[in-house]
Amino acid sequence: MTQFDLVTKQDLEQFKVDLLKEILSPLKSNSQDSRQWLRSRDVRKMLRISPATLQNLRVSQSLPFTKVGGIFFYREIDVIKVLEKNMGQ
Repeated sequence: MTQFDLVTKQDLEQFKVDLLKEILSPLKSNSQDSRQWLRSRDVRKMLRISPATLQNLRVSQSLPFTKVGGIFFYREIDVIKVLEKNMGQ
């Protein structure tokens, strides 16, 4: 004879909440702790733009950057924001 456990809707809702917390927890900590920096070539590849267009984004202050020893670096989150801002245009 087999034994059955009754699962209520409330049990399922709580399971869903717990599962989502468990899945999202590492993602939140990774995004807050690490700042991924990209070089110009990586940004151009992501946005599919020319070096001149990337320069225009810097000059117009549309894309924040930092320069170290002649090399431009961009935060990945800022590049994603540019992509989202121009979505559908």
